[in-house]
Amino acid sequence: MTLNVTLMLTTVPDEGTAEKLASGALAQRLAACVTRLGAVHSQYHWQGSIESGNEIQLLFKTSLARAAALEKFIQTRHPYETPEILSWQATASDAYGQWVNAETQLTLHV
Repeated sequence: MTLNVTLMLTTVPDEGTAEKLASGALAQRLAACVTRLGAVHSQYHWQGSIESGNEIQLLFKTSLARAAALEKFIQTRHPYETPEILSWQATASDAYGQWVNAETQLTLHV
């Protein structure tokens, strides 16, 4: 049996931003895991010219139920005016999918 999980990718300008986004998403249980894919060099169109810069890619693994909240979290804390936020559904093994879903459950306080 397999389960779907959401993968969400973003790029950030530096290690400090990468750490803040990753640790914040994990602390709020918006992601079960965040993989720092490493340094990349990006070239892109921005405000009428071609820009380039070094960035760090982050790959968040979350449940379908928490994907929208994770996207909002990244959007509101990201230093870029127009951050790259790409997401897609992936089929996970049953055990991994169950783990992602369990780790991104909201804690109920009674």
